[in-house]
Amino acid sequence: MTPERPAFDPGDRFRDAARAYLVYGIVYWIGGVYLALHGVGVRGSMETAGITWIVLGLVFVVAIPYLLRRPRAWFERWVLGRRDFGRILALLMAIRAWHVLRVVLRPDTASVEAPWGGEITFRAGAAVFFLVTVVAFLFVAVAAWTADQKPAE
Repeated sequence: MTPERPAFDPGDRFRDAARAYLVYGIVYWIGGVYLALHGVGVRGSMETAGITWIVLGLVFVVAIPYLLRRPRAWFERWVLGRRDFGRILALLMAIRAWHVLRVVLRPDTASVEAPWGGEITFRAGAAVFFLVTVVAFLFVAVAAWTADQKPAE
């Protein structure tokens, strides 16, 4: 017989937020690398500054879910609690979503060669990024703003 899980486990929402952020981060990182390889993005090339941002982005893709997934005593003692970290992260993700939505709503956008042939407009790519950002934002926001419930006695 397996042990029964509690009806509400506050760690689950942070685990889910970490997974959502990981997917969000991977999608953005792959998109950023692809654009950089095609001369679009940070400094428009794969020079030192572009490579630095790509490596830094990969660090964020790994580090942020690591910090969200479960409490880290060293982080919560010296930097921020997970809930505050999640709130700041959600705010930054909302700002990102707004900026990406502005690309979606532009009347005309450029395009880049698609890996399978043809072209991808920045508008279409931004629409995908916007959707991924909003979904991940919702997971992070729920984790950050949901109050811990005390078990029923």
